[in-house]
Amino acid sequence: MPYISHAELAERPGARELAQVATPDGKSVIADDLMDATLRGLDRGAWSAEDITDADAALRRIDDAVSEADAVIDGYLAKRGYAVPMDLTAASTRKLIAGWSRAIARYLLQKDGISDEKTSPIARDYRDAQRLLQATAEGKFSLGADDPQAGGSAGANTDVRFSFPDPVFSRRQLGAFR
Repeated sequence: MPYISHAELAERPGARELAQVATPDGKSVIADDLMDATLRGLDRGAWSAEDITDADAALRRIDDAVSEADAVIDGYLAKRGYAVPMDLTAASTRKLIAGWSRAIARYLLQKDGISDEKTSPIARDYRDAQRLLQATAEGKFSLGADDPQAGGSAGANTDVRFSFPDPVFSRRQLGAFR
């Protein structure tokens, strides 16, 4: 199962961007509403069969990029000793890994269209994801409270104890100051 769903991709980066970068070569850009319906699994009966075929081809390109992004993520996580693919039951871990998958997939889809690697927000997000994945593989970054490599499940190490020295003055000694 991919780390990010089609519906999440429809929300961000959005159907318009995905239609622009995933439309098959030699075809006109897929309509935004058709790409959105394709990503969300909605009824596409209002479009022609050719348009639907093009949208399905674009969806396959998106799925290929997501699969490649997930493989990159799995490679880094396996290096740290995680069982891959990750079980994404924890919401914090799910959002983190989905963000990495989104950033890498967007970069893979648009890498030919990025004019300046230094200023592009897509390239920046990709570099950030790579940097955090590397830090995770090295054990310098945790996947959150439910991280199995961080020493147990959530709540296991939450016992807090305070210690302090004995008081200097007792109530009896301070009785005269009342």
